[in-house]
Amino acid sequence: MTDKNMNLYIANPRGFCAGVDRAINIVEMALEKYGAPVYVRHEIVHNKYVVEGLVNRGAIFVDELHEVPSDKPVVFSAHGVPKSVPNEAISREMLYIDATCPLVSKVHREAERYDRQGAQIIMIGHKGHPEVIGTMGQLEQGAIHLVEGPEDVDKLELDSSDNVAYITQTTLSLDDTSEIIAALKNKFPSIKDPKKEDICYATTNRQNAVKALAEKVEVVLIIGAPNSSNSRRLVEVAQKGGCRSMLIQRASEIKWDWFKGVKTVGISAGASAPEILVEEVIETFKKRFDISMEQVLTTEENVTFKVPAILLKDD
Repeated sequence: MTDKNMNLYIANPRGFCAGVDRAINIVEMALEKYGAPVYVRHEIVHNKYVVEGLVNRGAIFVDELHEVPSDKPVVFSAHGVPKSVPNEAISREMLYIDATCPLVSKVHREAERYDRQGAQIIMIGHKGHPEVIGTMGQLEQGAIHLVEGPEDVDKLELDSSDNVAYITQTTLSLDDTSEIIAALKNKFPSIKDPKKEDICYATTNRQNAVKALAEKVEVVLIIGAPNSSNSRRLVEVAQKGGCRSMLIQRASEIKWDWFKGVKTVGISAGASAPEILVEEVIETFKKRFDISMEQVLTTEENVTFKVPAILLKDD
């Protein structure tokens, strides 16, 4: 025990979203149905703990499809893949299971619809992120123009300002994206909005929960991977709310000098971070401080997604 008190505020909702739950479930069901090994193209979700757990059960993670034997099942990650990937799998007569989040697939279909309408398509997203690569890979190279910030909008040159549409990565900062959209609408007044918001419900909910945390605490810890876009956005949201905020993967990465003179700490987790890692952080605080704990609930979530039918069929 220690004589130092600490008030922990835990964001809710936090952690796994329905798309991540579904993707992990798909790999686990594939291992049960087909036996090990099951190959997975790219990290199924951006979390080292989750990936290592699946490796221990017999999943093999690869960067590209050519690393997968043709006679073994392969799962595509939740972030989505360019069309060339399933096309290659089909040409090799491979058994593949697509774990793309349905909300990412929605953006893919949107891009195709705009393309059929002859629109010039602009995507708001982070260059090199797997979701952006997958979305831009739904169409011919050059059909989608990527912008990462308002300065990219200024430099954008299209054939005309008519028939322009935009889509977005699902895991962006709501506030930053609204600035970019405003810049696009200023430059292309008739630009088409997505039929429904592209930034997914889980990203929105977790950012709003962190905004609520930032009003109550001095420091916010976000549990998530450095390559997780939605986790990094949570850190930024907390910082914009006036809090110091740090991204950690595990409790072992906590530096206790962060909390000198601090009495209130907020904790949240990105959409690909499992609850066990949140519990690990809380338990680590309990070993050093006399803690009081409060949940900060901003909304209830009850979204679920079905797994692909192939995993439910009896062969």
